[in-house]
Amino acid sequence: MVLSRLWSAFVIVAVVVAGIKFCVSESYRTIFNDLVVGKSGDTVVLTHTVPADIVNFLHNKPENTVFEQNGIFYKKISAEQTDIFRIQHSDGIIATAKTAVEISLGLIGIMTLFMGFMGIAEQAGGIRFLSRIIQPFFSKIFPEVPKNHPAFGLMTLNFSANLLGLDNAATPFGLRAMESLQQLNPDKNRASNAQIMFLCLHASGLTLIPVSIIAIRAAQHSANPTEIFLPTLIATFCATMASMIIVAIKQRINLLQPKIFAFIGTISVIAGGLILLLVKMNSAELDTANKLISNGLILLIFFAIVVGGLWKRINIFDSFIEGAKDGFKVCVRIIPYLVGMLVAISLLRTSGVFDLVINFIKHLTEFVGADPRFVDGLPTALIKPFSGSAARGMMVDTITTFGVDTFAARLSAILQGSSDTTFYVIAVYFGAVGIKNTRYTIGAMLLADLVGITVSILMAYLFFG
Repeated sequence: MVLSRLWSAFVIVAVVVAGIKFCVSESYRTIFNDLVVGKSGDTVVLTHTVPADIVNFLHNKPENTVFEQNGIFYKKISAEQTDIFRIQHSDGIIATAKTAVEISLGLIGIMTLFMGFMGIAEQAGGIRFLSRIIQPFFSKIFPEVPKNHPAFGLMTLNFSANLLGLDNAATPFGLRAMESLQQLNPDKNRASNAQIMFLCLHASGLTLIPVSIIAIRAAQHSANPTEIFLPTLIATFCATMASMIIVAIKQRINLLQPKIFAFIGTISVIAGGLILLLVKMNSAELDTANKLISNGLILLIFFAIVVGGLWKRINIFDSFIEGAKDGFKVCVRIIPYLVGMLVAISLLRTSGVFDLVINFIKHLTEFVGADPRFVDGLPTALIKPFSGSAARGMMVDTITTFGVDTFAARLSAILQGSSDTTFYVIAVYFGAVGIKNTRYTIGAMLLADLVGITVSILMAYLFFG
């Protein structure tokens, strides 16, 4: 019900804001066209009269001078001609629906591959073996999951893949974990406590090495591309802990237990050791180390699964085929959910709702007399729960607008690396198992996102002043 109301609110607010823009501004007479059939990067030519102050500003400027005001561009062609246009920054709902299907279809190969190997691992008992290892800790925060249940092993693989930034591997492992938890769910339309805890921890985005962000900063000629590594790790760790605490309070799970402290402490020590090792590397060395660790780990998992299958004397290829069949089915099943969510997000972005929120925060910050520098980095955080690619584009835009080593660009990079795509995750993971009642999942995720954003801002001020 929460997801239904939120989705409806997205659509209604976006259309209302677009209608207001259409009525009050000559620059948005084609906004309904933008919402439906427009495409990202389209140049929307405007025909209204150039304001007198802009005419005076461009009067003595050379030809091809471009002036921007509130998202409207004025380009001086000659003394008598000034072109007026704006740039659409997101796809309309038709192009977005197509993109959603392409995303789902693009997952088929990866899902089929990893689901196939999961089929071998399950037949060989590898998932249950991993479950027994992790069970002492996971049983404390997933009390409704039976001892040594395969879901423990699948969740471990998902969290491990996320930690190393292996998105391609994390999604198949995570979807398989959701299916395993769904088998235990007494109400197939309503999210179980275990599913909510798993999804909130997954969506907190705990990542050890934000290599893609460092690579972008290096490509933009940052003086120190890796300087956001430590603040990003701190922020995403805090977001993950916040997710666990928020859900635990809601589910009345006691986190003050020795096994939980021991597990979290062990993970923290390992992460701390890796930090000490990795912070000494430059961006090129870090990129090489990440490729070695991440790709080597995937191959090691595949190798171990096949060897385990041979040891157990199962029919390895038949097990792979049976598991792989599920990959195709899952990708097709999530298409309607993904189309619905991405279309609503498209309406919000194209209508300008995000811009209104950013401007409101900026004015509020200035009104209370706080330092407004962080506001320029916030668009990345506001868009990240809706779209990872859009947030990445916003981060790049912030870097090119303000400079790669400015406070806003550094904060934007930290924000990009310290959270995940909340609504995308909800659409894909709950859609894959047919969950319609998400209960308090969205609220818990957004609250954890808020913790991550707040800590990111604090880290930016602490490290970069």
